Amino acid sequence: MFESLTERLGKTLSNITGKARLTEENIQEALREVRVALLEADVALPVVKSFITSVKERALGAEVSSSLSPGQVFIRIVNDELVSIMGAGEGELNLAVQPPAVILMAGLQGAGKTTSTAKLGRFLKSRQQKSVMVASTDVYRPAAIDQLRTLAEQADLNFFESNTDQKPLDIAKAALSEAKKQFADVLIIDTAGRLGIDEEMMQEIRDLYVTVSPTETLFVVDALTGQDAANTAKAFSDVLPLTGVVLTKADGDSRGGAALSVRAVTGKPIKFMAVGETIEDLDVFHPDRIASRILGMGDVLSLIEEAEQKVDKKKARKLASKLKKGKGFDLEDFRDQIQQMNNMGGLAGMMDKLPGMGQMAQAAQEKMNDKSFIQMEAIINSMTPGERRFPDKINGSRKKRIAGGSGTQIQDVNRLLKQHKQMQKMMKKLGKKGGMANMMRGMGGMMQPPGGGFPQR
Repeated sequence: MFESLTERLGKTLSNITGKARLTEENIQEALREVRVALLEADVALPVVKSFITSVKERALGAEVSSSLSPGQVFIRIVNDELVSIMGAGEGELNLAVQPPAVILMAGLQGAGKTTSTAKLGRFLKSRQQKSVMVASTDVYRPAAIDQLRTLAEQADLNFFESNTDQKPLDIAKAALSEAKKQFADVLIIDTAGRLGIDEEMMQEIRDLYVTVSPTETLFVVDALTGQDAANTAKAFSDVLPLTGVVLTKADGDSRGGAALSVRAVTGKPIKFMAVGETIEDLDVFHPDRIASRILGMGDVLSLIEEAEQKVDKKKARKLASKLKKGKGFDLEDFRDQIQQMNNMGGLAGMMDKLPGMGQMAQAAQEKMNDKSFIQMEAIINSMTPGERRFPDKINGSRKKRIAGGSGTQIQDVNRLLKQHKQMQKMMKKLGKKGGMANMMRGMGGMMQPPGGGFPQR
């Protein structure tokens, strides 16, 4: 997300940081570029105007003119204003109520409401240790109730059974009663969507709101609709007391207009952002971290949190112990590292969160994409346990067998073995002084493997 905006702003801001002194003329020139970048990212026009005005007022003020590094101060102002339009410090869910805290999910059909209901339930259960019940009041869309039931099983959530013969209000009342009996901390109610905003749908969801008195009413909206997402959210917020927004399909949106517009247009903060298809792919929306990523300054905090959630700590401790004892880094360890990296969004996903590495993420993706990782794993899986532990055993005839078993070419096997050698050297350096710095240099080598990476098929 934000790739095109980051690239455009990066060029503009790098030009202005080189200036020894900022004048009204070069500030105006930079702001023209920033305005174009925001409009191309599909940010709503009123938001762009307000943003540019705020930045201009501060940039022409004393804090820039009196600074020894005016370019850096200008970037800080842009960062602060980005955080401000996205709603700093407003993203927390209010669950400090008499249980069960009720969360009502609203939105148009196809926005990802049902999936987001399960993802949110999973998030609250795994990260906040809440007992969660989910219920569907969507009696109109075929298989909507079945879909939520299946997702609830995947997420290990309590599911309240309902059917299409019932009325939405009756389902909601019964679900609330059952949640109280089961001492659930949170009840999340999925509602029916429509292809467009109509009075009948609005009346139904208003009635549901009055009936269950939710502590949170979240509007689920598709990021791919750009600034239309903000306009739709506003239409809902005009008739329903929304408390926040869940932005879905954010990983498919390279522009980011919805994320930058929703809060400013509706006055409601984005509380969560869905960034993938699995049940775990839901992140808290942190405006300060998002602003930092847009400006190419990385998002180390999110990377650390992601590692805490997704890295297999048992395997990590085992590998650390193994390296400490001076034992070799074999191909089974290499496969584990590939799997861990995939869990964290691949190499490009990780680099996108490292300061100054955002522009390199695309190059890394071109060199080492998801298909490459799948192919590497297939090659390792085609080896015997002995070959994985002792790669030096792999001779020409073994390579031929491994290539045949993995559906690859012998040169692909050779390339993997060379990459493993590079990783082996990198892991040896980890135990020495300056291990992390050495590891980062090693990663640079991994990004440009001999032969330029796996060929695309």
